[in-house]
Amino acid sequence: MRLAILGAGAVGPAAAVLAASRGHEVALWSPSGAGTRGLGPLLHGEGALAGSWPVRVAATLPEALEGAEAALLAVPAYAFPGLLPRIAAVLPAGVTLLVSPAASLAPLAFDALWASVAGPRRAPVGALATTPCTARRIGPDRVRVIGLRAAVDVAAIPSAAAPEVAALAHTLFGHECPLAPDALQPALANANPIIHAALALANVSRIERGETWPQYGLMTEATCRLMEALAGERAALAAAFGHAVPDLEESLHRASAVPRGPLHEMGAAIQAKGATVNGPASMDTRYVTEDVPYGLAFYTALAEAKGVPMPRTRATITVMEALWGMDLSSNPLLAGLDLHGIGEALRAGYGRAR
Repeated sequence: MRLAILGAGAVGPAAAVLAASRGHEVALWSPSGAGTRGLGPLLHGEGALAGSWPVRVAATLPEALEGAEAALLAVPAYAFPGLLPRIAAVLPAGVTLLVSPAASLAPLAFDALWASVAGPRRAPVGALATTPCTARRIGPDRVRVIGLRAAVDVAAIPSAAAPEVAALAHTLFGHECPLAPDALQPALANANPIIHAALALANVSRIERGETWPQYGLMTEATCRLMEALAGERAALAAAFGHAVPDLEESLHRASAVPRGPLHEMGAAIQAKGATVNGPASMDTRYVTEDVPYGLAFYTALAEAKGVPMPRTRATITVMEALWGMDLSSNPLLAGLDLHGIGEALRAGYGRAR
């Protein structure tokens, strides 16, 4: 297939390597241009996926989408508010956009924008619970693929298109695609906001001092107790909407293929097998600027609309706002969505032919 990957940080190039290794033609576009600077006709992978594959660098968004049969959006969630309108303005009506990860109901927000441009007969929007792989960018034309996902929950807007979107994601990236009932489930299923926020909070002094620290090796029992407390509130929120989400143990198992067990033991096992990554070494980290507003604060916005108490999640946000000295509760993606009556929009989307 011809795939356009929108985003060229670490995950975008890693997904490009993965898709190209499966025989697909890949175009890679960087919204700022910085991510593709210095990238030639070959993109090199190492780690879990070693080799070199051809990737076409697109200078503009329309150029990236030219001839594409599918597109993957692989940027941090904080880039969504500025980028989704740009994509909606030029995405052909027949091209499915896969949003990975589908944080804060971004696929639904995108569908509302796309409806006014592409009309009622348009492809579904895909909602992936997480990225196809984990990665670190180690050079202009080189990416280290840390791990390939065994399974990624998949939903769609409209919800009935989930099997079609799951088949597309499986064809492109090879992972299993358990079907989710609607795009809210993947938005809640991604474990990163909980794991990353707890790690950042417990290691804030290391982050502030720019120290090198192994994040899985520092999944201590105390840190994991906070993770479990936040996960319990997330599970209750999902249940209030009629959903179930994978627990943290299942999420780590899927991501790193270590046996299920107590969280701190799983972290130690990941560290021992050499699959660990270092935690952030700057206060300007996505673990906070992305995962709190578009993860934890998203949960609490839903909880308020549904009347679900989330005291530990709210307290975590408040403490992190104090530590980081910034607003971590604002989430522009939710501004145009009615969270009190979200069910019909999740089922049918916006302005689609019936």
